[in-house]
Amino acid sequence: MIKREQASNRVTVVQFDHGRVSALDLEFLLALRAELADLAGGDSALVLTGTGSAFSAGVDLFQILDGGADYVAQFIPALVGVFDDLFGYQRPVVAAVNGHAIAGGCVLVACADHRLMAEGRGRIGVPEQLVGVAFPAIALAAVRYATGDVGVADLVNSGGTHLPDEALRRGLVDEVVPAAELLDRAIAKAEQLAAIPNGTFVHTKRSLRDRYWTEVETTGRQRDAEMLEVWKSPATMAAISDYVQKTLGK
Repeated sequence: MIKREQASNRVTVVQFDHGRVSALDLEFLLALRAELADLAGGDSALVLTGTGSAFSAGVDLFQILDGGADYVAQFIPALVGVFDDLFGYQRPVVAAVNGHAIAGGCVLVACADHRLMAEGRGRIGVPEQLVGVAFPAIALAAVRYATGDVGVADLVNSGGTHLPDEALRRGLVDEVVPAAELLDRAIAKAEQLAAIPNGTFVHTKRSLRDRYWTEVETTGRQRDAEMLEVWKSPATMAAISDYVQKTLGK
């Protein structure tokens, strides 16, 4: 489900390997939170990557439909928790986007300090609005941070997913690199960031993200209570079902 490899004394590679596209379900999210909590006690920078053609295809919509409101009531706090853990992680985080990073998968990428994407046909974006689901406050904060708040309304409201060069133009990723070089380049970047004295890095990281955290911890958490109710509503379940039938063929 999650593979961990020590690339060097200062860098740990965390690889998602959950099903065909590492979709986000409750089991995966809880495992990832446990992994991050364990790693947070050390000094390693992290490189996050996926398996095969996907970094992560986002929320497992089939599980949402099968589990209904009771499942959502457990799933959403776990989803928010993973985004909180990554966006606030106190060591460098580098995303090595090996393929599709959709919706929640894109948000995981946005939480990182540096983002590399492999050349090819992988797509990245946040189509939540097209699915009919609401964003947690921390998810929008991460996307806004990654893009410097440039073009976020269009990115979110259009729901488009983008090939690597367009993702670079929109600020969703920082570099597009040959697929064969992706992991090595990501590890090298993580090494570079890990070489910064920890106190200096943490202070700067917090300062860069402070205004987003302030919004999340005030009005954002209030919005999240509304967001959870939206996710649990019959209207949202109907919208998800319609999207799945049209797009995923169920």
